[in-house]
Amino acid sequence: MTTSDPGWATARPDDLDEWTRWKSSPLQQIDFAIHIHYLNEYLKHDHRVLEVGAGAGRFTREIAAIADRVTVVDISEEKLQSNRRNAEALGYAGSIEDWRRSDMRDLSKDFADNEFDVVVCFGGPLSYVFDLREKALRELVRVARPGGLLLLSARSLWGTLHENLPRILNMVDPRMNREIVKTGNLGPSQVAPVDRFWHAYRAAEFRDFVAAAGCEVLMLSASNCLTSTWEHVLSAWRDDERIWNHLIELEIEACREPGCLDMGAHVLAVARKL
Repeated sequence: MTTSDPGWATARPDDLDEWTRWKSSPLQQIDFAIHIHYLNEYLKHDHRVLEVGAGAGRFTREIAAIADRVTVVDISEEKLQSNRRNAEALGYAGSIEDWRRSDMRDLSKDFADNEFDVVVCFGGPLSYVFDLREKALRELVRVARPGGLLLLSARSLWGTLHENLPRILNMVDPRMNREIVKTGNLGPSQVAPVDRFWHAYRAAEFRDFVAAAGCEVLMLSASNCLTSTWEHVLSAWRDDERIWNHLIELEIEACREPGCLDMGAHVLAVARKL
């Protein structure tokens, strides 16, 4: 399987054009709304926040609307510049303390221990650091203060399969599917070549992953369990504000049910550093 195959390799990529992709996709807007719900629930205006893997800034904008002191980190200089341009154009640059190019697998050159009240890492970064994900998470925990919060999400294994089931069944060798499901890895032993490898998590695995890094997991959620296979009707629902708002309310509630935790595009966790 190559990157042109419409299977696991092309399922919901978190790429450079994230703003365009989000605005054009009702399904992604629901995924986004679930993430934003937890930013609104847990962030406060006086928190000092580190956002890691911020990309072009679709979450940065929402964080900066709540918190007065935000530091933005990405490994890509191109994404950082895009993030800064968006902040300046949309009027929230005043809440950004700094834009810093840094690798989440080693933040020691840029950040000391216990610097931030909250660390946010939403979307794909904890999947795309692949076999160095434990090291990356330890760095995120290190820079949070004791008692500080971490708001995290990553690609969901069963949610990705659920959303993309027809094309995965039709285009991917069953032996490869079984290996990906067993390991959660789309990596060098499962596929070649791809642009980048990634690891997708089971919900219980993600909970244990975060807890093992020295955190108490306060909340676990999927991101869009109800609507992930209804994309063909979401545009019509989005045009009706009453239906759309009610749908998001239902998603927020359903996504926290134990039986739904594995059925969204992402699995989310809110945790407290011990």
